[in-house]
Amino acid sequence: VQLQASGGGLVQPGGSLRLSCAASGIIFNMNTMAWYRQAPGKQRELVASITGGSTNYADSVKGRFTISRDDAKNTVYLQMNSLKPEDTAVYYCCRLQNGVTPDYWGQGTLVTVSS
Repeated sequence: VQLQASGGGLVQPGGSLRLSCAASGIIFNMNTMAWYRQAPGKQRELVASITGGSTNYADSVKGRFTISRDDAKNTVYLQMNSLKPEDTAVYYCCRLQNGVTPDYWGQGTLVTVSS
């Protein structure tokens, strides 16, 4: 199984970024996919997950971030709007085994929100 994340970068507060994660080696449309993030000195936290068309978000990103998937492309996305400095972190995509436990991880992509 391989998960390849991309799309991170430097953005000003209030800006937007879209992260992508391309998966291979799994039956993509049968899996729950998720984005986590880890800020410096903090624990990794769940940002958003998607099972079929059902989504779940951390309170800190509700209304600003949108997770989506394209099963034809085996890709999951994270659209991030109204970014804040506290969103600065390394973002990881993963597969949630049984919809709960992360097992396969992408390599991480750095998002820096700063003026």
